[in-house]
Amino acid sequence: MENAKISSLYDLDQTIAKELFEGCIYPWEALAKISDFIRRLGPMLDPGRFEYKGEEIWVAKSASVAPTAFLNGPLIIDEEAEIRHCAFVRGSAIVGRGCVVGNSTELKNVVLFNSVQVPHYNYVGDSVLGYKSHMGAGSITSNVKSDKTLVAVKEGAEQIATGLKKFGAMLGDYVEVGCNSVLNPGTVIGRHTNIYPLSCVRGVVPPDSIYKNKNEVEAKR
Repeated sequence: MENAKISSLYDLDQTIAKELFEGCIYPWEALAKISDFIRRLGPMLDPGRFEYKGEEIWVAKSASVAPTAFLNGPLIIDEEAEIRHCAFVRGSAIVGRGCVVGNSTELKNVVLFNSVQVPHYNYVGDSVLGYKSHMGAGSITSNVKSDKTLVAVKEGAEQIATGLKKFGAMLGDYVEVGCNSVLNPGTVIGRHTNIYPLSCVRGVVPPDSIYKNKNEVEAKR
């Protein structure tokens, strides 16, 4: 399942968490390691650039954090990131350089690569969002199946058992998700792909595509 591999989805030079993915083939293999990785990396960050806020929270001095935002550790917020009014970071999160986390957006057990935007009413849980990916207003990652069974990643006749009960979405670099879309558990979206607004997405969506619905995925021209 080539389209779901880390090497197909991400430029690892665009995240402070590059070492987190070492030894992994698929990005969801790193989900269970995020918290421990933050606890190891945080104390090694340059104190001239990052401030330790206590409770396993490290925030870059150049980042902007609204006083109404809630931050829970373990957490790293990289340089020039913007955490806006009433953002809710539940913990186990790495927010990349230049990211925007907006009003009423909730993050939990995630890696946001550099320049990711989740600016309006988004829920992002147990997910990895690639460089310059963007989630439109109201779009969310659904991270638990309704029957509570383990998540599998599916592409056509192929299927990979992840062994995970909680698994949101893996967005490749430059992915655009339209407003009020739902990314179902185990969704993987390839680089440079656009998801139409109000979409209900599941499975692997190939790179350089336009997703209109599950029966209509077009290659970009």
